[in-house]
Amino acid sequence: MFKNRIALLTILSLSIATYSFTSMDQGNKTQNTEKDSKVGLEVGNIAPDIIMNNPDGKELKLSDLRGQVVLVDFWASWCGPCRRENPNIVSAFNKYSKAKFKEGKGFNIFSVSLDSDVNRWKSAITQDNLEWSSHVSDLQKWNNAAARAYQVSSIPSSYLVDANGIIVAKGGELRGMGLHTNIDALVKSLK
Repeated sequence: MFKNRIALLTILSLSIATYSFTSMDQGNKTQNTEKDSKVGLEVGNIAPDIIMNNPDGKELKLSDLRGQVVLVDFWASWCGPCRRENPNIVSAFNKYSKAKFKEGKGFNIFSVSLDSDVNRWKSAITQDNLEWSSHVSDLQKWNNAAARAYQVSSIPSSYLVDANGIIVAKGGELRGMGLHTNIDALVKSLK
């Protein structure tokens, strides 16, 4: 009987140790999600960095917005569907830029223009009230380096990136009310 108790205690101790180790390992996996993700274009990947100049020639980086939820929006002044979608994007910016998110501080937009004329690009930014500060382009139209890196074959085209730089939504699901629905999923509940 004494041997049975020792055997039982030994098994119980090993079970507790194994459970504790497994729980710690799972916790580390959760904390290392960003480290474990690879750079890519699929949901769950780290968004490739974009480094380009704004209309005034100042270099901006997508990675400088880390810590915020970011919409990476590919568009152009000459693109009718883009210009028709811009009021929705402005609405999202106004609605979410001061919102409290589960992770991240605020919402921002990183606009990548496929324009070739800086004056037409600047004019469209003003006309469409695109008031955020992150507008970039290399003025190479369809040869835009960021558009090539993101495999953009039509515009408008967008990626929603969380505060850790992870792509959480992309493409057509970010047009119209779909943009708001996807951002809402990241907003901290007030309940």
